[in-house]
Amino acid sequence: MKSESRRRSLGKSPQTPAATGSEIYHCSECGKSFTKSGDLQKHKRFHTGERPYHCEQCGKSFARQSNLQKHQRVHTGEKPYHCGQCGKSFTFQSNLQIHQRIHTGEKPYHCEQCGKSFARQSHLQIHKRFHTGEKPYHCGQCGKSFNCQSNLQKHQRVHTGEKPYLCGQCGKSFSQEIHLRTHQRIHTGEKPYHCGQCGKSFARQSHLQTHQRIHTGEKPYHCGQCGKSFTCQSNLQIHQRIHTGVKPYHCEQCEKIFTLEGNLQKHQRIHTGEKPYQCPQCGKSFTRQSTLQIHQRTHTGEKPYHCGQCGKSFICQSTLQIHQRVHTGEKPYHCEQCGKSFTLQGNLQKHQRIHTGEKPYYCPQCGKSFSRQSHLQIHQRIHTGEKPYNCGQCEKSFTCQSNLQIHQRIHTGEKPYHCGQCEKSFTCQSNLQIHERSHTGVKPYHCGQCEKSFTSQNNLQIHERSHTGVKPYHCGQCGKSFNSLSNLQVHERIHTRKAISL
Repeated sequence: MKSESRRRSLGKSPQTPAATGSEIYHCSECGKSFTKSGDLQKHKRFHTGERPYHCEQCGKSFARQSNLQKHQRVHTGEKPYHCGQCGKSFTFQSNLQIHQRIHTGEKPYHCEQCGKSFARQSHLQIHKRFHTGEKPYHCGQCGKSFNCQSNLQKHQRVHTGEKPYLCGQCGKSFSQEIHLRTHQRIHTGEKPYHCGQCGKSFARQSHLQTHQRIHTGEKPYHCGQCGKSFTCQSNLQIHQRIHTGVKPYHCEQCEKIFTLEGNLQKHQRIHTGEKPYQCPQCGKSFTRQSTLQIHQRTHTGEKPYHCGQCGKSFICQSTLQIHQRVHTGEKPYHCEQCGKSFTLQGNLQKHQRIHTGEKPYYCPQCGKSFSRQSHLQIHQRIHTGEKPYNCGQCEKSFTCQSNLQIHQRIHTGEKPYHCGQCEKSFTCQSNLQIHERSHTGVKPYHCGQCEKSFTSQNNLQIHERSHTGVKPYHCGQCGKSFNSLSNLQVHERIHTRKAISL
């Protein structure tokens, strides 16, 4: 009687050893069967919640002693299970078995709906939620849902700001371990993902996948508004900001806003003066790595971007794209104030300063302001006396290349700018524009003192000297002064004629 009472308390089956060959123990709560009494007792702890085995170091409790022993390896760092192929070590045998599938390629867990296979059962379970749409893990702060707990934990770091993964070399922190591993390849130079077609290597598998679409021509991400397609989702998201006008990245120093975080970081180097990318050949430094790579082609002579229409080659893709507009006539950048179009965004920005009057570039010597940095650099040569552009035919020198090109037309006789009304030709475009005003009657330059108007700014400046009395042009022979260079030249002929008559 005493023996039977003990067996009942353990949930022992009424089956006899003679009938089954061994004693069977059933769980009274879930019906699960066990051949050993001890296994039943361990199992019952799942129902009772009992965890009699405690870790002395962190206080964590376990239902089984074997689980406590495995856990203690977290504190000791012990990894007794080693991979025979790559030498990697693991704390648990099950983790080693899962790892070995990387070498064998075994994926024993299959999705019944799409046939996709997985090395881990847990990965299959997460994958199945793509089909069912189930997202059982919810963020308590913003309500966003996730299909696996690890994604929820990663997301919650957005709210907490936690970045627990620290780079030992540069101190940068990351919210995810995989991001730290990818980052560390910057220091090691490791690029483990190789393109089978061109041999190019990448630090990230996603970058390889995106790159391979160059070979396949695949552009799976489509803009719903304009139909444009992209090789990667991030480029589509960036493109969509053109339609929405969203610029989520703000500079705290000048309040300029950007569509890309990378562009903000590059912009901030304007304020800090940081130029972390240095050319090993000439020592020149750059704020962007891409700019350094383009610069290095000036040393190598490499011009990898070719125009399919005229065969001309360029050191960077953007310059090729700009050049191709010569053939297409495309001017995609439009001024909203006057409707003028430009082939380059930079030219539009410079043009808009005509309307705003902005002149952000100042000469530190005389305080004069300019709307373009290149104009400031040319102006500063007035102070330094530098004239780096020399004419090969008469050795005359100029402060800027465009003036040299205009001057060289004196020798060649070239007059490429033609008036459409009288067919008169000019060596430079500005002279054509001034001339065309003789046909239209436009006189856009007005004197503030007498309201007289002029077709060119130069004529206005000469006229204004009649009010101020300024005569900056002096005769070297008699010292007489004049308000314009042309008047001085006319005067000098008096001395020339006198010299001839003598």
